[in-house]
Amino acid sequence: MDRDDTTLRVLSTSDLAGLDISLADVVDTVEQAYRTLAAGRSDNPRKLTVKPADGHSVSYAMLGRDGVRNVVAIKTSYKHGLHETRERQHYYTTLSIYDDVTGLPVAMMDCSRIGSLRTPAVSALLARECAAPDAATALVIGTGTQGRLALPFLLTTLPKLKRLLLSGTHPDGIAAVRNELARHCPDREVELVTDLPSAARDADIIIATAGDHTPAAVEAGWLKPGATAILVGHGLAPSTLHRADRIIATSEAQMRVTGTDMADADGNLPAVDLELPVIISGLSKARTAPEQRIFAYNSGLVVTDIALGHRFAQLAADQKLGTEVALWR
Repeated sequence: MDRDDTTLRVLSTSDLAGLDISLADVVDTVEQAYRTLAAGRSDNPRKLTVKPADGHSVSYAMLGRDGVRNVVAIKTSYKHGLHETRERQHYYTTLSIYDDVTGLPVAMMDCSRIGSLRTPAVSALLARECAAPDAATALVIGTGTQGRLALPFLLTTLPKLKRLLLSGTHPDGIAAVRNELARHCPDREVELVTDLPSAARDADIIIATAGDHTPAAVEAGWLKPGATAILVGHGLAPSTLHRADRIIATSEAQMRVTGTDMADADGNLPAVDLELPVIISGLSKARTAPEQRIFAYNSGLVVTDIALGHRFAQLAADQKLGTEVALWR
């Protein structure tokens, strides 16, 4: 990544799309980021949020430092048209990385592929740490960006799962889920379910990735003893949080910023029992009894984006991808 201090490597969506990275590599990179954070070697301040009164858009800014890679980065996220259908929304997210040893910029990149890989990897880590020892059936709700890779990542951390269920209504999304599963796990098949309450009662692990317009809302009473319910987008009713035996979050502070739709009638969210970095470090266990129903909240931490973004920047530099921009000249 040799350059002077006036230029910046810009990595576009198409640059990053051409980079090959295994699901195991993504999981390992994300897991290392959590371990480093738990060890106190990285910094992940609370995200900043801006949202207009009518709720038509939402913006986030996240700053962090990776103590193993010795890089600092800033992630921005802007979504417009929240009241519109998914096809009419606009979403832009970027990551800018700086080398904290040399003081030079590393790259600025589109962060959409990073997020599309990081988020299901985190869900898979949550499932690995929270699921009951005999977990055999997994249900994914939603067929959007996060739903399409949820099952391949889940099988990366829990390869012994026997039954895979999918709840979705969009034909293109359902086809995309099947295609991704066939690409990464050609020997596995997914069952499309139409009776959500029945599927939820069968599931040991539920990953809710649906969009905010979904009618799906799994209730706490549908969950079997020992079930783990992981919220990424939408698809779980607030009762799954408020009646859970254990509550796990990637970050309690971020859950209180982005999880307000799960609050009770008084606007309150219950306390989190443990955060994922502490669990990943091995200091504490998410599950303390087989029959516990666990709710897990996946909000993402910028240190995981930084670690995965830096990995992509390294791969791109090796292949001489990207455009050098004389931004400060």
